[in-house]
Amino acid sequence: MTEKYPVLDRTDRRLLAMLQNDGRAAGVELAEAVGLSPTATGERLKRLTREGYITGYRATLDPVKLGLHLLVFVEVYLDKTTPDAFERFANAVKRAPEVLECHMVAGGFDYLVKTRVADMNAYRRFLGEVLLALPAVRETRTYAVMEEVKTDGALPL
Repeated sequence: MTEKYPVLDRTDRRLLAMLQNDGRAAGVELAEAVGLSPTATGERLKRLTREGYITGYRATLDPVKLGLHLLVFVEVYLDKTTPDAFERFANAVKRAPEVLECHMVAGGFDYLVKTRVADMNAYRRFLGEVLLALPAVRETRTYAVMEEVKTDGALPL
């Protein structure tokens, strides 16, 4: 069953789009852009947070400047596709700091893992010491990224 969310009006969507672009935008700046008072804008932001549309704020960091040059996607195949195997894998992968994202997928494999490391040697260590050691992992297929074409990740509003 799909959860039912309140309908967002144009102003809500504009506020969310602006915050996706600049999470540090000042309340007064947001208010001016959407044509509301700072108080009304603040109330909308509180409601959007309370209702779960805004889930947090964070800084976007440059991975290359931090020495994390290699982006890798990994197909993960489990040895069993049981609820217990899924749960054990999911709980373990959440504790791996190299894993940026992990998604259970439908299709030819079980999970798609997105990871970022310093270089291929670091990835080899991660693969052998972390990923292949996770519960129920049978097989992996690695896809090293040669060029990042689009990385803004903003949701279409």
